[in-house]
Amino acid sequence: MKKHTYIWLVSLIPLLSSCSSETERERKPINNIQLEHSILSLTKEATKLHVPWDLQYDRVNNAILFSEIGGSIRRLDTKTKVVTLVDSLTDVYHQRTLGLLGMALYQPEQQQAYLYLSYTSKKNSLIFSNLYRYDYNTAGKLSNPKLLLQIPGNTGHNGSRVIVSTDKKVYWATGDAASDTFAQDSTSLNGKILRLNLDGSIPKDNPIKNSYVYAWGFRNMQGLTHDAKGLIYTSEHGDAIEDEINLIQPLKNYGWPQIEGMIDTEKEKAIAKSSPRQEPIKSWTPVVAPSGMAYYGSNVIPEWQHSLLLATLKNQSLRILKLSADGQQIVDEKILFKDQLGRLRSVLTLPNGDIYFCSSNRDWNPQKGFPKPDDDVIYRLLITDKAVAPMIKPVAANAVSSPTKSGQALYEAYCASCHKADGKGLTNTFPPLANSSLVKGDPTPLLRVILHGLKDKTIAKVNYESAMPSFSFLKNEEVIEITNYIRTHFGNSAPKINQQHLTSLR
Repeated sequence: MKKHTYIWLVSLIPLLSSCSSETERERKPINNIQLEHSILSLTKEATKLHVPWDLQYDRVNNAILFSEIGGSIRRLDTKTKVVTLVDSLTDVYHQRTLGLLGMALYQPEQQQAYLYLSYTSKKNSLIFSNLYRYDYNTAGKLSNPKLLLQIPGNTGHNGSRVIVSTDKKVYWATGDAASDTFAQDSTSLNGKILRLNLDGSIPKDNPIKNSYVYAWGFRNMQGLTHDAKGLIYTSEHGDAIEDEINLIQPLKNYGWPQIEGMIDTEKEKAIAKSSPRQEPIKSWTPVVAPSGMAYYGSNVIPEWQHSLLLATLKNQSLRILKLSADGQQIVDEKILFKDQLGRLRSVLTLPNGDIYFCSSNRDWNPQKGFPKPDDDVIYRLLITDKAVAPMIKPVAANAVSSPTKSGQALYEAYCASCHKADGKGLTNTFPPLANSSLVKGDPTPLLRVILHGLKDKTIAKVNYESAMPSFSFLKNEEVIEITNYIRTHFGNSAPKINQQHLTSLR
């Protein structure tokens, strides 16, 4: 009997060794990150996903719950790395940026757990943004869907993130649905931070009686998080300028569309003087396309304690935004993974100090060199005591220079994410500049578009989904450089312009 047992154990050793090596292979760092004192490892935890949009931590099952924009909800086991399907929503309307978006998992002790979902749907020709609540059981299954709110949607600017904060209230960050009026209309639920009870009713202590509206004046928020004290932060896409981080306060107006970013023009100052507006605590021009955001309160990575971790899409980086002691200001900014992992969509922090974040390289607007075969990916950052992979370091934001005034650099900073590095645009979304009659002909129509934007989405009999914003904030010499670069590249060969061409258009 002992002999048979010995033979059985010996035969099992290769299998156990194989399982162990497979686990080690999956967890092998692809990079180490050197901080001031700490060393981090970056690993791939799940690959070949289809545009994961939000990440939540299921503490009962020690798993990462994530949404995919097409309507799937999946769970990643943090130990085995196995990904399983939780549910697939059949009424999700997915097109371009529309689909299954934000989630919030609420798991109180000894009480019913809920999963809140934000997604777009379509009925006939009408698009809606919906906030649903599902029961979430200990096995990680969904049941009893309840529609809490349904608001107008559009082909863009639908937000939307959702959280349950320390006050046990639900906060929903909604987009302005590409409307010029919704964000400033306090009776509209678009372009707002909405505050709800867990059951979807209106809290009695909301700042506007019998209203879900908590704060307003937003364009298209893509990140929403809170710190340990309940301070709420959002990240928001600007138009052509002024992406923002906002500290949310009740009954405050954050300015859009009359004010973009800081109150720093004479027109904006006059508006704010007559009707108070709240400035962001951080803004970026050129824009970075801020997306998901998470608060890091752990001391496991001491250099990052009390920081906002921000994923960016256009800038293709993870940003570490250090907060002041009172949480009212951003006092330092560092940049990690710039142009290394592609577009980054969402960030999650775990109680043990680990950080999970995901790429978004199979979405509607892939950047140069992406997607890679493994995309999309859920990554993990964790503390380690030794470096075994290529070492990288975060870069201080103030060490990153502003775009030079050369036409190519300005084009890359302001134009390439839409019209692409080769000028070919994106089919049915962004028009091509290559061999374009608008670009090669009389420069006046092109200059008008650059300076004033373009809301007519039909160009050369092709209907495009995205309007073009105004770039009138650029200096004359910058407009000239960009225009001449466009007119002499991408197969275009047109005479260069000079200052005289702009004089009558400003």
